[in-house]
Amino acid sequence: MADGYPRFNPGGQYLPFQNHPLPRGLRNGNGSPLSSARGLFSQVNDTPSPNRSPGTRSPAHTQFGMHGYGGGNHSRQIASINGGGHANYQSAMGFHGKSYAPNHGNQVHHMNSQAQEHGHGYPGHQYTGSGSTLNASTPHYAPAHLSNGTPDQSNASSHPPNQHWQDQEAEYDRLKNAGDKPHFYARNSPHVSRFPGTSQSSISQQTEPGEHGDRRKVPAFAEEVEETGSWDAMDLGGHGLRSMGASIFRHYPDLHKIYFNHNLLTWLPPDIGSMRSLTVLDLSFNKLDSLPAEIGMLTNLKKLLLYGNNLRDLPAEIGTLFQLETLGVVGNNMLRADYMQQIRDNGTKDFVRYLREQASPPEAPLARDWIDLIDPEDTEPEKFSVCSWNILCDRAATAQAYGYTPSDALAWDRRRSMILNEVTDRNADILCLQEIDVENYNEYFRPNLATEDYKGVFWPKGRAQTMGERESRIVDGCAIFFKNSKYIQLDKQMIQFSRDALQRPDMKGEADVYNRIMPKDHIAIVLFLENRATGSRLIVVNTHLAWEGWQADVKLVQVGVLMDQLTKLTERYAKWEPCTDKELFKFAAMDREDGLPEPRVEHAPSMKYDAPTQIPLLVCGDFNSLGDSGVYDLITQGSLSSSHSDFGDHKYGDFTRNGISHPFSFKSVYSNIGSWPWTNYTPDFREIIDYVWYSTNSLQPTGLLGEVDQEYMKRVPGFPNWHFPSDHLALFAEFQVKGRKERKVVEADFGPSSRRDRRDG
Repeated sequence: MADGYPRFNPGGQYLPFQNHPLPRGLRNGNGSPLSSARGLFSQVNDTPSPNRSPGTRSPAHTQFGMHGYGGGNHSRQIASINGGGHANYQSAMGFHGKSYAPNHGNQVHHMNSQAQEHGHGYPGHQYTGSGSTLNASTPHYAPAHLSNGTPDQSNASSHPPNQHWQDQEAEYDRLKNAGDKPHFYARNSPHVSRFPGTSQSSISQQTEPGEHGDRRKVPAFAEEVEETGSWDAMDLGGHGLRSMGASIFRHYPDLHKIYFNHNLLTWLPPDIGSMRSLTVLDLSFNKLDSLPAEIGMLTNLKKLLLYGNNLRDLPAEIGTLFQLETLGVVGNNMLRADYMQQIRDNGTKDFVRYLREQASPPEAPLARDWIDLIDPEDTEPEKFSVCSWNILCDRAATAQAYGYTPSDALAWDRRRSMILNEVTDRNADILCLQEIDVENYNEYFRPNLATEDYKGVFWPKGRAQTMGERESRIVDGCAIFFKNSKYIQLDKQMIQFSRDALQRPDMKGEADVYNRIMPKDHIAIVLFLENRATGSRLIVVNTHLAWEGWQADVKLVQVGVLMDQLTKLTERYAKWEPCTDKELFKFAAMDREDGLPEPRVEHAPSMKYDAPTQIPLLVCGDFNSLGDSGVYDLITQGSLSSSHSDFGDHKYGDFTRNGISHPFSFKSVYSNIGSWPWTNYTPDFREIIDYVWYSTNSLQPTGLLGEVDQEYMKRVPGFPNWHFPSDHLALFAEFQVKGRKERKVVEADFGPSSRRDRRDG
């Protein structure tokens, strides 16, 4: 518990339990310890206001007060920061823990089991249902019961309001009758003990939602493990505050609940969009006449209470709040009648869906900047560009996984057209796509990219081999496209990690290989190319690893198998015979529009490589691994100890006996700019998991495509959307092939005397 400065001021008339009898077994609670550690408030020496929290000698610091309430063997804590002043930001604050277990005998009548199902265990809040649509089981009520200043809209609807609206009206009445008592929620919300091991919140048993990843299912914040001493909620209600200070957003960005009810707010700062962990935001009984568009960034909101304000309209961005269960608008007498009617008749969820589908696309972002990595004068003559992109296959892009995206923006026909336009506009020499399925490769991307001089190689995941032709059409895999006029294909290989692991002699008989590796059918494609003009050769790899965060060992084995296979292939490719036929298909003179013969292009002989690691090597893909993972360490450092924590207690033959190593020198192209924000962007996952690795001894990056417009990102909670067709960002970079310098013969220098002797001679 922590109190602001000054500590407490007289105001006993606002005690929440002063008329209640003393429960048995309660001891007098001590006052909250004085703390000035938080820099959010400053001292106030003005006359104490009756709106402030009670003084240190008041009953609030006894067993009846909010700081010492508990019963039996259950420990209860409520912490608050109490200050003074209404017009400035020297106000009172209340903090709540993440777990609530209401057990106050005199408050039971205010709540029921429905409230706990929604994650709201606050006395004084009754939730008898959260349905968003009217159904046959909904009881009929006479609309004439509206009271407390709520406009009677009974004539505007052909049927009575549903239970969801009834709940809103009841909650509106409770909050209105509570008045502007400071810390209304804190006074009515007992806590569970915050000592380790006593929280009733725990991570639920993991279930596998599907092959395409848990990042596409938003986790419930109520199931997070709470860190001891962390604050979950802030109660600033009933203090006459006129603004939300920037200190809230700066010092408490991870709050889950903010209560700003019964204040004097006339506007809400756009910074509210940074509070992306919020699940409850109560702005009831203020003077708000509008909301900022940034409210749409709060995609974890379950409750947005706006009762008793002066709102005339609602921003369309509320449509992205796909988890919102309650949008409290009762008491906004000037709000658009059609919006009020929608909520009254159909409930919050249908209204949010309506806004999402009817909203206009946001303003397009500025183009991504091109970043030069080296001085243009230092470039080598041979360059090429590469694009790597997880395009989010149609089967994975469900409305359940991407509830914040309008259905039109999520439609596959529209998204695949955007993907095609993006890659053709970038015009990369090498194009690596992940999550491209059999049907769309054969019927859409291959024919359309062929007209842009691309030739492609594709393999689906291993399961396609066991399916019929019709069923396998929706199986996704990896594809590599390359400019046919620039490169000639020398070889192609497909690596299926589970199959190759089972065939390794050292892994035979290992139970973990059968139980954890074999069920995963992820693959990698290896393409061996030669530049028609220069004769230099290039190995390109495209892969997509397992997505499960709790299967880091599986991803390590997959990368270990990949590196072992690449080692063998490079040894083979180093001895590859020279290419004798590099001529591109030629049109006859009569087939050309100008009737002229095709110009002859001189081709250099195939380049020879003395060692396997001298061949330029690119490894692209969705690795589903962060920068602190074993996968990242293995690729960048060239080795990984068998005792690495990502292996856990699992056994994988030589990998877990001797560790994993490879002979290549890899670096991520985006590590050349120091920092990179993310490659996968959803409301609850914004991390780097996609990479373009290159061999540093033979390739030099010359430039890359920069970040997305930062101003645009302040208004967009997640991808895909109208302007970005996948939840992954397309990575685009340019490389030059390092020239192999000839050794210079250096004459021995034995010092000035020897040179003088030679001159004299």
